[in-house]
Amino acid sequence: MNIRRRIAVASLALCTATACLAQDFPSRPLRWLVGFPAGGGTDFLARTVGQQLSRQLGQPVVIDNKPGAASGIAAGEAARSPADGYTLLTADNAVLVFNPVLYRKLAYDPVKDFAPLGLMARFPLILVVDPASNITSLAQWIEQVKAAPGRYSYASPGVGTPHHMAMELIKQRLGLFVVHVPYRGAAPAVQDVAGGQVPMMIVESAGGLPMIKAGKLRPIAVVSARRMPVLPDVPTFAENGYKDLEVYAWQGVVVPRATPAPIATRLSQELQKAVLAPEVKRKLLEYGMEVNPSDATLMSAYLAAETSLWHPLMKARGIRAE
Repeated sequence: MNIRRRIAVASLALCTATACLAQDFPSRPLRWLVGFPAGGGTDFLARTVGQQLSRQLGQPVVIDNKPGAASGIAAGEAARSPADGYTLLTADNAVLVFNPVLYRKLAYDPVKDFAPLGLMARFPLILVVDPASNITSLAQWIEQVKAAPGRYSYASPGVGTPHHMAMELIKQRLGLFVVHVPYRGAAPAVQDVAGGQVPMMIVESAGGLPMIKAGKLRPIAVVSARRMPVLPDVPTFAENGYKDLEVYAWQGVVVPRATPAPIATRLSQELQKAVLAPEVKRKLLEYGMEVNPSDATLMSAYLAAETSLWHPLMKARGIRAE
């Protein structure tokens, strides 16, 4: 058999093997790594979509919580996992955009180690203040902060979180000087703002809405393109004349980069279908999320846009976790 025929036969065998692999997939449970503890918004999103995905695929989808290092622990484990389609990872702003600038060393490479499947949903972000303050509008907030540079501080769930980055973008665009007070997680930060220890912060919809509805936080403006249906009376920054301010805490799904293309394509299609399932969509909207499914191509374009926005800002402002 000549060399050309051998290559053709080998290529046909490989293509046939790959096709068979995709056709038989999945034949066992899938593991979905989540870089946050059980019970939070990220966990809720993965479990809600994962249950629907399990029904569609006919196999259990097991949520495996691996919190720590801004989801870096979960991402590192996913990067080292077999590229066979049986390991999924919730990938957000931090994993794919912020962490490469925040940390000098990472246990993974967001570009080389992962292939995107698609986006799922995003959390609108809300500027809130201590309800005991006299601030009731964005104009008042800007006026007071500008009048006393460095006097005010703001809380965040930690360095490099979407909450932190949103406020830094607001500060840059509006020319404000507000001191950052990072916490270890959203809960203690929210409690201190509600208690008056820190005057303000950016909260995401899932974690902040219960406190807002209970009157323990006062919403001033949403950092999104449009008003939130659950907070119809709270205006956007754009409505106040600041049209370049639009930030979300978004989440998608990735798999190890070498995952066979037919399997990755199947997972991407099933993911979009799961996110748009009526019951899933209803639960996510009630939780305060915006459903925004996409395929791998659209997710890649979204990542490129996010990277071009945040990397220059982070480097210019010296934002690092170490």
